[in-house]
Formats: sequence, structure tokens, C-alpha cells
Amino acid sequence: MINEFAKAVADRVNEAREAESNDDIDTAVKLYEENIKSGYPDQYSFDRLMVLYRKQKKYKDELRVINRGIKVFTDDYARRQKGQISEARNKKQVTALSNAIMQKSGLKDKKGNDTYVPEPLNKWMKRKQTVEKRLS
Repeated sequence: MINEFAKAVADRVNEAREAESNDDIDTAVKLYEENIKSGYPDQYSFDRLMVLYRKQKKYKDELRVINRGIKVFTDDYARRQKGQISEARNKKQVTALSNAIMQKSGLKDKKGNDTYVPEPLNKWMKRKQTVEKRLS
């Protein structure tokens, strides 16, 4: 099922690219919107939709897409992290070791909070600040 889901997202990306190349921005936006509503972590759809809304000076829509992207990718990152730990034989030991490595490398603070933000989240958080400034 996941492969079919990913294929549907990829098909819409291809259609949207074709629409963009034919200057049919409305169709491209519609297709990218379908992809981001699906909750599938497809960075390309999020990035292109942000760019298209920025070009149209639709900053509220751009901010909505940024916020949705941050949520989708944060949830996906957490899900993958849990999946990796759940596959381990000694979950407590793996979690403790992972946290210790993250803290020693500066990716977690002393309270255990993550300080590392994977891409594209870091880029989108900066973009969010820019859009919020434009809206204020």
C-alpha cells in the first residue's frame, strides 16, 4: 500500500511539473496541494508549492504550507526514529546510548531536548520567519 501511495504522489509531481512547464500554475498548485494534504513527506511538493505561493505573493498560503511541511516532516522523523529503536533487541540500552551520543555531539542539550534539526526542517523554519515578517 505504501508503494502505491508513493507512486500516486510521484505521479502527481510529474503532472505538476508538466503543468508548470506549460505555464498552467493553477493546475500545478492543485496537484501539489493534493500531495501535501496526503501527509506523505515529499519535499519537492512542499518546496515547489512554497515557491509558487511566494511568486504570487500569497504569503498566508505559503505560511500554511510551511507549517504543514514542518508538521509532516517532524512526525515522519519521529516515526522513523521510533521504528529504528523498536527493531533493536535491547530498546532501553539503545535509547540511552543514542541519547548519550546525541548529547556528547551537541545534538541534545543537558535536559535531553534535541538541538539538531534535520533538513528540510531547518530551512523551512528560517523561511517561516521570513514569511511571518512579511505578514506583520
